[in-house]
Amino acid sequence: MKNIIIAFFLMLAPVGVTAQYQKTQEKAPLVNVPLENFASQQKVLFNFGWKFQLVTNENKNTDFASPTLDDSSWRTLDLPHDFQFEQPWTESGGGARGFKPMCEGWYRKSFPTDPSWKGKRVILDFGGIIYLGDVYLNGTKIASTDYGYVGLEADLTPFLSHDGENVVAVYASTGPKKGSRWYTGGGLFRDVYLQVQNPTHIARHGVYITTPEVSSSRATVAVQVEVDGWQKHDVRVRTILRNPEGVIVGTVQSGMPEHTHQTCTEVKLPAFTLENPQLWSCEFPQLYNAEVVVTADGMVVDSLTEQFGIRSLEFSPEFGFKLNGKKIFLQGNANHHDLGALGAASYDRAIERMMLQLKSFGYNCIRCSHNPYSESFARIADRVGMLVVNELTDKWSDNDYWGGRQPFTHLWHKLITEWIKRDRNRPSIILWSLGNELQIREGWAGFEGTNDWGITTYNIFNQLVKRWDHTRLTTVAMFPARAGAITRHDKEFNDYLVPPELACATEVASFNYQSDKYDAYLKYQPDLILFQSEAETSKLLQPYYNMDRKRTVGMAYWGSAEYWGESNKWPKKGWNYSFFDHTMRPYPQAYLIKSAFMPEIPEVHIGVVDAAGAESVSWNDVTVGRMALNECWNHIPGSRQSLFTYTNAHSVELLVNGQSMGVQQNDTTQANLRNMIYWKDVPYGNGGSVVAIARDKSGKEVARHRIETAGKAVALQIETETPADWKADGMDLQYINVTAIDKKGRPVWDYNEPLTLQMEGAARLVALDNGDHYTDELFQGITSKRMYQGRMQIILRSTKTPSNVKLKISSADLKEKLSLKTFLNKKSYIFIK
Repeated sequence: MKNIIIAFFLMLAPVGVTAQYQKTQEKAPLVNVPLENFASQQKVLFNFGWKFQLVTNENKNTDFASPTLDDSSWRTLDLPHDFQFEQPWTESGGGARGFKPMCEGWYRKSFPTDPSWKGKRVILDFGGIIYLGDVYLNGTKIASTDYGYVGLEADLTPFLSHDGENVVAVYASTGPKKGSRWYTGGGLFRDVYLQVQNPTHIARHGVYITTPEVSSSRATVAVQVEVDGWQKHDVRVRTILRNPEGVIVGTVQSGMPEHTHQTCTEVKLPAFTLENPQLWSCEFPQLYNAEVVVTADGMVVDSLTEQFGIRSLEFSPEFGFKLNGKKIFLQGNANHHDLGALGAASYDRAIERMMLQLKSFGYNCIRCSHNPYSESFARIADRVGMLVVNELTDKWSDNDYWGGRQPFTHLWHKLITEWIKRDRNRPSIILWSLGNELQIREGWAGFEGTNDWGITTYNIFNQLVKRWDHTRLTTVAMFPARAGAITRHDKEFNDYLVPPELACATEVASFNYQSDKYDAYLKYQPDLILFQSEAETSKLLQPYYNMDRKRTVGMAYWGSAEYWGESNKWPKKGWNYSFFDHTMRPYPQAYLIKSAFMPEIPEVHIGVVDAAGAESVSWNDVTVGRMALNECWNHIPGSRQSLFTYTNAHSVELLVNGQSMGVQQNDTTQANLRNMIYWKDVPYGNGGSVVAIARDKSGKEVARHRIETAGKAVALQIETETPADWKADGMDLQYINVTAIDKKGRPVWDYNEPLTLQMEGAARLVALDNGDHYTDELFQGITSKRMYQGRMQIILRSTKTPSNVKLKISSADLKEKLSLKTFLNKKSYIFIK
């Protein structure tokens, strides 16, 4: 029988690697040993030292997975990596995909085994392979994905060689051009971990923590652990609970159930009861730790520490949403997953930076559109205090906007299981969204023949979600349409104000746009728990004030931050009807949003109208666009300029060179005028200053904003964003902002000269980003780039060596130096024990 099995594997083997397959049949049995014997190898970040090669017409017939392939000439890099973003911009790539070509690439990495791996299960945990991909070990395909936003596990054990080097090869593809409506990126764009496990171990995403009862005085914590490979062993599971200060507040344990043949079994441990718990909230994101320890036959064989938060979620047609019993109105952003000049590559520091910037402007929620983000995304949201609406996919279609090699309807159960189990312990996640902009085509509604606009598909999906997490509600975002798929192309669209059938069937009714119709929807079906999942940035505060904020869940502006793809025209490389550019620098409109999102903080901000930059287009059956505003006060002498002052104060006085242009009150009676005051034909003269002074009802000054005419650029101003604990872990980023200034330190907006960077020390230049969304220049692989509007952003990545890092920055006759230092991270990022 053994010879038959060997022959079967030889039939599957690629030419030239048949010896590899015979060796795989001679594996020692897997046995449990004390975890301490290999604890340092339990989970290792596997991001470093990969080889990469783009597939071209010249090399496309190469056997890239062959373990004998000479890859010495391949490029060496560290993950995460987006190979599509490195490609030249090309109009033929199409605006939807960000004018980047569709492409394929291969990654390879050679590694020896450690003696402690023998008799163990060895896997690679991929955070994602975008858009689709395959994993090979020593020439054998061991795992595949057709939707790379969801992670996957590749089991190396059967084909691992303990006598020499092993070669893991990964194929990645951006998929077909029409496989996505937005920029996806390509490659190993998230973290990869190598894990070593005993045969008896905690299953993948096998810890599930819930808080069934929550109050300020008392809470219960329930822990469930899924254990794999436990049969024939005396297995016990213990959980040690620690509060945010690290103090042990409880311990529980349990044995495995009797009378079952399951080899992978979920065990519910006795519930913890905590007095005076520290609740997780946006303001105070308190995090507890649950250390799960599995023993088999008296020895510790696996352990895992999982963070979680104690908080309660409530949704109702009467009050919308409550967190810990307190009404919260979601003030959100819905965006795609790219991170500006990093492309789709997912860096923790970039994610945290983005969240903190949004939070500083009053945002408290992010809708992950329209796919799961990285595992670290929600963990960072836990730490920062940002609420998350977590979304699975766009359409439920096997054809439209689906790039996988297998049909979506064949994979949904695997995708949902991985997605929910991975993220279900995150307190920041408050809602599962199963799809986006459905209900206008039956072909987008999942299973054929149901003919009910996706209601049956939703119920099936929702049932599986509840199998893995019963604590959260589910939703689906609706295209701006009416019941029966009536859209603006139908004559009855404006009068037939009946919400889509699927929105009436979901636990939370999510609608994209048309917030002025929600009152009619609620009159038709009063029990809707209503969330505006996408709001037009072009309508500024109207979508916010159109909401009945006492009884609805909240809203999320679509594309608050610029992203790549979904461009309506060349050479614009993506969506820019935004409040922040892709470097997360705020446009003046961002302060208008802040004035409403943070009414307790007095705000006033000037935005000068740039008529040449205005744009308006029809998009998804709604009109979108933006009025271009800036803070530049360098104009033609004698000209007149128009501007806005955004404020949440009672009134604003405008001063030009000290002379009052009058006082205007904030009209709070109309949603389309509230917090924005228009000043027409303001005399520029020969330049100088403009000052906006905001006052309360009593006439007391509460805020002011000033802009000035700048002179000639004489220096470069350099500011670092990342704090002093920039970690030498090989993963941390440092953001450096460079601004051209005049002799009085004022930013020079019209300075567009090339900037050149020279660097010494153990750090790598990741990108130069001038914030220009229309550029034809690349952001990566360069050391020189023209400045745009007098600015440049430099993104550096640390290495694993502590170092002094010196930068020499020059532009024309302007020069500046900067010294930085990376520190060894005492809490190692590399080993997770």
